[in-house]
Amino acid sequence: MRLLGEILMENYGVTAESIEAALELQRERGGRIGEILTQLRKISEEDLLGARSEQCGLEVVYDLPAEPDPFFVDRVPIGFLKKFKMIPVATPESSYIALAEPANFQQLDDLTRLLQWEGISNVLAPSNEIFVAINAAYDTTRKDAADRVMQDMDEENPESILTEIEETADLLDDTSDAPVIKLVNLVLSQAVRDNASDIHIESYKDRVKIRKRVDGVLYDMYSPPRHVQSKLVSRIKIMAKMDIAEKRLPQDGRIEIRLADRNIDIRVSTLPTSFGERVVMRLLDKSSSLVPLQALGMAKEDMDHFLRMIKAPHGIILVTGPTGSGKTTTLYSALGVLNQPDINIITVEDPIEYQMNGISQVQVNAKVGLTFANGLRTIVRQDPDVILVGEIRDLETAEIAIQSALTGHLVFSTLHTNDAASAITRLIDMGVEPFLVSSAVNAIMAQRLVRKICPHCKEAYQPSNAYLEKVGLSPIKFAERELYRGAGCPECLQTGYKGRVGIFELMSLTPAMKSLILTTSDAGQIKKQALSSLATGMLTLRQDGLRKVLAGLTTLEEVFRVT
Repeated sequence: MRLLGEILMENYGVTAESIEAALELQRERGGRIGEILTQLRKISEEDLLGARSEQCGLEVVYDLPAEPDPFFVDRVPIGFLKKFKMIPVATPESSYIALAEPANFQQLDDLTRLLQWEGISNVLAPSNEIFVAINAAYDTTRKDAADRVMQDMDEENPESILTEIEETADLLDDTSDAPVIKLVNLVLSQAVRDNASDIHIESYKDRVKIRKRVDGVLYDMYSPPRHVQSKLVSRIKIMAKMDIAEKRLPQDGRIEIRLADRNIDIRVSTLPTSFGERVVMRLLDKSSSLVPLQALGMAKEDMDHFLRMIKAPHGIILVTGPTGSGKTTTLYSALGVLNQPDINIITVEDPIEYQMNGISQVQVNAKVGLTFANGLRTIVRQDPDVILVGEIRDLETAEIAIQSALTGHLVFSTLHTNDAASAITRLIDMGVEPFLVSSAVNAIMAQRLVRKICPHCKEAYQPSNAYLEKVGLSPIKFAERELYRGAGCPECLQTGYKGRVGIFELMSLTPAMKSLILTTSDAGQIKKQALSSLATGMLTLRQDGLRKVLAGLTTLEEVFRVT
């Protein structure tokens, strides 16, 4: 059999230097040379499949069935198929096993024996096509399983459930056959698969509603009967090591789960309501990679300006916005740029959302007295060059952060405000002296996340003049301008949107603005000064959003929803 590198050099234009660089990386960290070359962007996945097809004589199939026959799901674990990137396909016309990596021949033999498919043909397929087909096959059975769980719960005797809750040991010893455990596992696995950021369990008079937040929007998942609410909440509390007997006070906890190759950290919060406890779970994917600064969606001029700001020797840079607007992701991306061997970076966070090599990260623990303020006070004595404070919540933290900035440290932090100018008002309202704010703060960036139009069902359209006037836009500016929207397809769950991108309002504090802050903390006047400054050229969140609408990234409705 010919070497893959030879085929890539002969037929796909890969140079000997690229092959040698890939081999060097392979020696350092392992892996397959084809994947390494793809990661280095020396070849596309299509090129790699073509080369492998030539190497092992297998046909390439680019379009797997959208809804494959799930005949194998009871016999083959989903983790096995995803780990080894293969799926059995049975259609009326033909049957075969599609695989992305032909080197997994041992696992291929195991799969054929398990299915009693000896002698069946094999084909190559893109790994993303295989993952979509696997999810579709197992999703069908999950829906059936969810229906069965709901039915089991409806048939259960509410009195017996209440009796079981009184006995903690019964719940701890509960097997996976228990409907409530099945339901919790279904909810978590579906939410992780759909890249949900939150799960809500809300209790009402006659039903319990379970919802997930995907790309910033809540969608209904399940509606189990009212009498299982206590057992459902108790199961989650046990997983989060919370007190299941305490139902009158709010509680916080944490769950760590692993699904296939993903490590998920779940923050759990309970709140007593008139119809029982409400639970919100925030999902953090520990295995997700850091988002590069260039991929956040900043315009080139904002990006250049922001890069200059984060490379300043000292001062405070604040990122503001509501919960779930991507503030922490932006700050981590900035730290990724600064993370060099000659720079000492220390963070104090609650919780630590990304694990970063080369950076010392401190987890806030209020139970033992490790608050943001105490952590920050100690960090300053650890000789840092750059400090990240997860959030400025009180005057003490704000004052220590400002003193750190004034004594030669670069400090990053977040605030919960609606726009960039309001951050100044918020700091002064906390009790920080205006002259300290004007001396220490270098820049403030407000941000939001807007949903991106699904690339699979994207279509052009012409907005009506009546609609443009209704939302306060000039029909003349949009005359003969094509905008885009998503029609809705299975890829985007019929929403027309897939993924998110940031919109930004970057305000740097010019000398004129610093003088203004000494005389007023009025956010309106500060914003007016920032917009009129030729030096900064600040755009508002809405203006940056409209720029992304004209670029075909998002829709008018989405920009107006978040601004």
